[in-house]
Amino acid sequence: MNGQGKLLTHYLKNADKLIIPVYQRNYDWREEHCKKLYQDLVRTIQNKKRWHFFGGIVSVSDPMGSSSDYLVIDGQQRITTVSLLLLAMANLIKDGKVVPEDDTLYAQITKKYLVDEINPKNRKVKLKPIKGDQDAYDRLWGDPENFARSSNITQNYLFFYNEIQKQAITIDQLFKAVEKLQIIDITLTPPDDDPQLVFESLNSTGLELNEGDKIRNFVLMGLDIEEQERYYDSYWNPIEKNAGYDKQNNSYDVSPFIRDYLSIKNKKISSMKDIYTDFKAFADKRTGEMEEIMKDLLAYAKRYNKLLVGHQSFPTKLKASIFRLNRFESSVTRPFLMEVLRLQEEGILTVDEVTETCRIVESYLLRRIICDLPSNTLAKVFLTLSSDIRRFDGTYNMFIEKLKYVLTSKKEKAAFPDDEAFAEGLKNKNIYAMPPRYKAYLFERLENGDSSEYKEIYGRLDSGEYTIEHIMPQKLTPVWISELKDDAETIHSDWLHRLANLTLTAYNSKYSNSPFSEKKTMQDGYLQSGIKMNQRVAQKEHWGLAELEERCGYLTQQAIQLWPYAASSYTPPQKQYDEVALDDEINLTGRTLVKYRFRGMEHDTTSWAEMYAAVLKELHNADKSYLNYLADADDSVELSIHVGRTAENYSSCVKIDEDIYVWTGTATQYKINLLRKFFEQYKQDPSDLVFFLDDAKDTGSEDEAERHKIRRKYWEKALPLIQKTTGSFQNANPQKNNAVYGGTNKPGVLISCVANFDSARVEIYIDQGDYDKNRAVYRLLETHRSEIETAYGKALTWVCQEGVRGCRIYDKMTEVSITKEDDWDAMIAFHTQQAKKLLSAMQPFWT
Repeated sequence: MNGQGKLLTHYLKNADKLIIPVYQRNYDWREEHCKKLYQDLVRTIQNKKRWHFFGGIVSVSDPMGSSSDYLVIDGQQRITTVSLLLLAMANLIKDGKVVPEDDTLYAQITKKYLVDEINPKNRKVKLKPIKGDQDAYDRLWGDPENFARSSNITQNYLFFYNEIQKQAITIDQLFKAVEKLQIIDITLTPPDDDPQLVFESLNSTGLELNEGDKIRNFVLMGLDIEEQERYYDSYWNPIEKNAGYDKQNNSYDVSPFIRDYLSIKNKKISSMKDIYTDFKAFADKRTGEMEEIMKDLLAYAKRYNKLLVGHQSFPTKLKASIFRLNRFESSVTRPFLMEVLRLQEEGILTVDEVTETCRIVESYLLRRIICDLPSNTLAKVFLTLSSDIRRFDGTYNMFIEKLKYVLTSKKEKAAFPDDEAFAEGLKNKNIYAMPPRYKAYLFERLENGDSSEYKEIYGRLDSGEYTIEHIMPQKLTPVWISELKDDAETIHSDWLHRLANLTLTAYNSKYSNSPFSEKKTMQDGYLQSGIKMNQRVAQKEHWGLAELEERCGYLTQQAIQLWPYAASSYTPPQKQYDEVALDDEINLTGRTLVKYRFRGMEHDTTSWAEMYAAVLKELHNADKSYLNYLADADDSVELSIHVGRTAENYSSCVKIDEDIYVWTGTATQYKINLLRKFFEQYKQDPSDLVFFLDDAKDTGSEDEAERHKIRRKYWEKALPLIQKTTGSFQNANPQKNNAVYGGTNKPGVLISCVANFDSARVEIYIDQGDYDKNRAVYRLLETHRSEIETAYGKALTWVCQEGVRGCRIYDKMTEVSITKEDDWDAMIAFHTQQAKKLLSAMQPFWT
């Protein structure tokens, strides 16, 4: 390897050909990057700088060409951009729009830096971009009428072409500034230098590569030129077109697709920053099989494309369902649905079964949202769903019934809400506060159903032509107090944002706070509306509690038909076990552990202690510092009494590593509580650990019913006080779950009160349905952490785990239990007071 500082113009001059290999990404510098370069060049002249450092360029001699033909493996963005600048300068001189002082400037630019006059081969132009960019670059040498205007190549060329004419400096000065650009030229000499290893270690000043870019380089870089071209044309380019093209930005990124592909193959979810590393590990286990991997990847990319845009062969209902799932932004379902499409292609499933599968998935997603069940469990559900269906008898026979059985067998946070829970949620939920994509999805289905007389809802909501209309307006006027009669304020407060009081209209501002009779009879009012749901509202003479309750019942029945519960007739051939995740609040004492699943891998086990030790060992193997720290810490450090250097300290223990022993002589429930604490320290998602439990008689359905009864009784007592004190939780109802959720004035941010068997918690839960958006809100709050915790009165626990979509900020009260009614007053005081404080402390910083 030979690295040296030199002027960029020397590098360009000495190269016969500058070839951008096919494994490189498309040129993706934007105008802002070109603007910065141009300003740097202007300042170089104005400040009389000797040079301007422009980063590094790594190249390797083309083994199929001459010694002066270079493959550019890093720095293509800079080389291409400067070539565009020089070409713009040359064309301006040729077109007579800029006149240089130096009459030879045009010849210097073209013959030295842009054209290979001596060894033209089949192409005189020195720079050879990758195929997606080459056509756009070549067109810049000809008639502007033929320019490829959608290409970044063209747009950046035009930026320079226009900017140079403003003459912040003369074109001669600009050329001198270009000659002052300094680079670090790193030339690799195969086979002694490995381009892939060098590439991985680079810290370039250019745009950061995404994970898909790195994978493309890994796949193609080690091949000779002809094989690179074949792999790119046969596999990689079709993969990008099917599963990575962003039409809006005219760019490619296959990272999310490959993450889903790896989820299918590895049965675990890669974090966004580890996709490249995990793909390398996946490929390394299959030495010599890269082409087979590419074939498989392409097959899944085509399935992925069907999930993005549908397919011409799909029936109307399937196309509509896929469209809705995309509008719903349900990317977590794609690993499972790609497997469903694979089974259909292999003749195991029919297209009708694929359609029904998508409809069941829609019901599962929508019912959970209406019932305020957390979304961070969904990725794990869909990750294993295909294998869960197959595990009963090793086949996909009776696929639909097995799918229904699996989903309706889910408990707690992964549950499929039944009709009773769904109806309760539809009645009480603040629909108006839901994210826009959910509201659009809900109202589109309620308006259109599966009718062939389709009314465009999504596009009109997107454009603002349609909006959500409150039939009973948000402002309670004297006319509406009279309309609602007795208890007007209570009716208004309870029903304002519920589904029964909401509809669609193109005339929201026109309706305003008008009386119901005017909304009904005015021009373009409910009676004249082309929206079916408004025509039904128009049949009413008045609008009050009776009408709200009647419409609530009607819409609920309609919703239950559109999003049906997945009742199954399937009976497993063997006994099935309850699945409980570590973060589910179920008392495990006395249950028989049959097996467990950790990080996607299932393990048979004979005891809770064996599982406990094995999981800790796996955590320890990934990070050996923490248990070593505990082993040497004194008893004042939490968890330290459970970890020691010798076995003599414990009546029963397990060796985890050399000189590290973990105490196992604790009760089952205590081990579970400890694991939760260990997972928090290791920043491990507790839903990654799932227990398969035998349905023991002493803790079966009666025990579960008793737990539900206790929770409902607690919330019946606590909720009215929580609602009164916080002003939130207005749509929450006493229920069997361990948590209730309330809204905030920030969409996608909830506040929850949690009542467990060993603690109570108040929590801010951030989930706007998008991984990056959640982190943006979390980071905003975290920048004010000191102010928030000062306002709250104590330190909070902040949790934002890599690879986990939702983020949490909470306070916890220990040494209380929902099972002990003597603790309830203390828990209620904690929930009411601390939830109010938490809201008050947080809200100033997200508005």
